[in-house]
Amino acid sequence: MTPIVDKVLKLKEDHSLSKHEQLVQGVLWGIEDGTLPIGEKLPSINMMVREIGYARKTIVKAYEELKDRGLIESVKLKGYYVVGQDTNIKIRVALLLFAFQSFQEDFYNTFRNSLDDNYQIDVFFHHDNISLFETITSNIIGKYGMYVIAPIQGKTVPHILKRIPADRLLLVDRYLYLGQSYSFVCQEFEEATYSCLLELLPDISTYEKMVLFFDNEHDYSPVGIKKAFHRFLSEYEIEGTTMNRYVHGTLKKNTLYFIKDDSMLWYFLKECVEKNYELGKDLGILSFDDNVSKQIVFGGITTISTNFNEMAKIAANFVKNKKKIQTILPLQLFRRNSV
Repeated sequence: MTPIVDKVLKLKEDHSLSKHEQLVQGVLWGIEDGTLPIGEKLPSINMMVREIGYARKTIVKAYEELKDRGLIESVKLKGYYVVGQDTNIKIRVALLLFAFQSFQEDFYNTFRNSLDDNYQIDVFFHHDNISLFETITSNIIGKYGMYVIAPIQGKTVPHILKRIPADRLLLVDRYLYLGQSYSFVCQEFEEATYSCLLELLPDISTYEKMVLFFDNEHDYSPVGIKKAFHRFLSEYEIEGTTMNRYVHGTLKKNTLYFIKDDSMLWYFLKECVEKNYELGKDLGILSFDDNVSKQIVFGGITTISTNFNEMAKIAANFVKNKKKIQTILPLQLFRRNSV
C-alpha cells in the first residue's frame, strides 16, 4: 500500500468529506508533508480504484482538479506526476498574449483584479511568431486549469488549440474559428475600422494626405485594418498611402498619420516636439488601441479601440464560471485633439 492510498483510506473515516474531496485532500496532505515531492509519480487510476474501491470517474475527477490547480500533470503512457507544491492555489491560469504593450497591460491588470488570490496567472507572449506560439502552447497544455489565449494565424494553430477542452479555453482579441463549442471574446477589424474612419471623414477631409504605417512582414496587426483603410481612400477619393515604417525627419505638415504601433507613436511625437508641430493643426495623428497615456499626452490622441477592460472582465468571468461565451466587441472612435 502506497503512502497516498493510506492517507485517503484514513480520510474515508471523515464523513464530512465527499469521496472526491477525500482523494484531493489525500494528495494535498502528501504534498504538504513531503510524502509527494516534485517529480513523484502518483498511483495509477487503476491502482486507486483497486486499493480504495471508488469508481474510476471519481478518481479521474480528483486528478483533473489537481491538474487544474497546477499540482500534478499527466504524461502520456506514463501516468501522473507531482509538478507543484503551492496547495493554496485553487486554479492556475495560462494567459497567452501578443506582446506586453500598454493596452495589453490594461487587459492584464483588469483580468488580475477580477480574480481573487485563489487564481495563479502565468503570462506568456508569442509576438505573432508561429514557432514561439507552438513552443509555448506545447509547454503549457495539460499543466493549467484554464487557458486565455490570443490566437494567431497559422495552419497548425487550430489543431494545437483543440487539444485544450472547450470549457477550459477562451480566445481573446483575435477571432479564430475552432467550432461551435469553443468560446471567444474578440474584435472585428475591417468593417469596424471602416465605420470609424467614415465617422471621422469631415476631419480627415481637412488634410491633404493620409498615411497608414503598416509593415506587411513584421506587423502583427490584423490585415483587415489595412483593407479598411484602402477601401475608405478609394470610396471617398482621399489622397493616401501605406508606409512600412516611420523614419525620423520625414514628417510633413497637412498630413494625417494613422499609427498603430505604440513604440512608433512615441518617436513620432518626439519629432513633433522637435519641430514644434501642433497636433490637430500642423498635422494629425490617429492611433489604434486606447490607453491612459493617449488620453492625456498632447491634449489627447484620437484613437480607434475596443474596450480592453470589458474584454478582460468577460475573460475573468469565463475563468470563474466556465460558461460558454461567443462575443464580438465593437470598435469605438475616441475623438481628441490630435485630429
